[in-house]
Amino acid sequence: MPHRRQVARRKLLKLAATAATLPLVHIRTGRAAGRLAVGFWDHWVPAGNTVLQRQCQDWAARNQVDIALDFITSIGNKLVLTQAAEAQAGTGHDVLHFSQWEVHNHADKLEPVDTEVERLAGAFGKASRLSEYLGRVAGHWRAVPSSWGAQVKPPCARISVLRQAAGIDVTQMYPAKAEYIPAMDDWTWEAHLRAAEACHKAGMTFAIGLGTTGDSVETSGALFAAYGADLVDRDGNIRVESDAVAQALEHAQRLVKVLPADAVSYDDASNNRALISGKSALIWNPPSAWAVAKRDAPQVAADCWTFSAPQGPHGRFVPFTPAFWGVWQFAQNKTAAKELIEFLMQRDQVEQRCIAVEGFDIPPFDGMLDFKVWEDVAPPRGTIFNYPVRPSHHGEASIAGFGAPPEVAVQIYHRAIYPGMLARLQNGQSIRQVVAWARDELEGFVR
Repeated sequence: MPHRRQVARRKLLKLAATAATLPLVHIRTGRAAGRLAVGFWDHWVPAGNTVLQRQCQDWAARNQVDIALDFITSIGNKLVLTQAAEAQAGTGHDVLHFSQWEVHNHADKLEPVDTEVERLAGAFGKASRLSEYLGRVAGHWRAVPSSWGAQVKPPCARISVLRQAAGIDVTQMYPAKAEYIPAMDDWTWEAHLRAAEACHKAGMTFAIGLGTTGDSVETSGALFAAYGADLVDRDGNIRVESDAVAQALEHAQRLVKVLPADAVSYDDASNNRALISGKSALIWNPPSAWAVAKRDAPQVAADCWTFSAPQGPHGRFVPFTPAFWGVWQFAQNKTAAKELIEFLMQRDQVEQRCIAVEGFDIPPFDGMLDFKVWEDVAPPRGTIFNYPVRPSHHGEASIAGFGAPPEVAVQIYHRAIYPGMLARLQNGQSIRQVVAWARDELEGFVR
C-alpha cells in the first residue's frame, strides 16, 4: 500500500511538470470556462450598446463562458462610485470601464495587462502617449486602452457663419482628405480669436465655457498646452509664474471678452444646446452635439464641420478623453476577462462599434484611424472626417494637466484650475491676481 501511494505521487508530480509547460487555455468541457461579470460604460449613443452586447455574447457562446453584462451610466458619477465601491469591497465585476485618471486611482488593485497591450500594439500600431501616461503605472499597463467612449473634443463650427462673419471656409482649410493642407497652418489661436471676435459681433458667440466640468477644463487646457504653459512640470515644480503662462493668459484676457456672459456657469450640455439651437458659431465637443442636431435641428447639422484645434507657439493640442478596460486583482475569472478584452479590441470589433456610434469613439491604436465611417458620416458628407487626431493635422492628443505627475495633474483637472484662471480674467482680475490665486491652489496639490 505505501508503495502504490508513492508511485501515484510520482505520476502526479510528472503530470504537474508537463502541464506547466503547456499554454494557458480554457478547458471547454460543459460550463468549465466559468462565469464572467463585466461592467461597461453606458454609451451616449445607445446603438453602440447593442453591438457591444452582441459581440460579448458571441464570444461567450464560443468560449462557453456564462457572461453577465452591466451598462453603467456616468451620469451622477455612478461609474466612478462603482469603481470605488468595488475596489474597497474587493468584489464586483471581473472587467470594468475606466477613463481619464481612474486607472491611476486604482492601479494597486488592477491586474497587469502588459502582454495583452503589447500584442494589440504589435498588430495595430502603438498606443498614444496619452494612453500610456494614463494607463501605465510604475512600469506596467494596468488597463487596456479601449475605443469605447474614448473621445476628442475639437472645434465644431457652423460652416456658413464662419464663412460669412469671419471669412474662413473650414471645409477648404480642413477638407475630408487624409493629407496635409498648407491652409491648416493658418488655423492658429490668433485666427481662432479673430473669428471669435467677428462671430460675437455677428451675434453668434463661440459657446466656450469657463465652468468646472470636463468641456471647460479641456478647452482651456488645450490653450495653455499650445503655449507650452505647464502649471506644474514633470518633476512636480510649480511653473505658473513662467513666461509661457503669462503669454497664455495675455491671449486669454482678450478671448474671454467675447465668450458668453454666463460662461462661468457652463456645464457639459451648455455648448451642445447653444449649437443645436442655432445660437453659436463654434463649440469644442465630440460629434454628440452634431448627432443630436441631425435629429432635432437638421438644418444646423447640415451646416456643421468638425476640424482640429488651433495651433499655438508650442504646437497644436486636441483635448482627448481616453478610455480603458481593466481587470481587478480580485476578479474570479482573470483569464477569461483578459481574453474578452483582447477580442473586443480586435480591428473588426472596434470598427463595428465605431460605425454603430457614427464615429464617436476614437481607437487608441494608430492602425485603426483609417475606418471609413469618418468619411461616410453625413450630413454634410465628411463633416467629422477630421474629428480623429490625424497625422496630417500636425497635432497631438492631450489632456488638461498632462506633463505634471499624474497625482498632481488629476487635481489640476478636477479642481478646474485652467478655466478657473480664465473665469477670473473675465471677472476683471489682473493676470497678476490670477497667477497668485493659481499658485496658492497648486501649492496645496504638490505638498
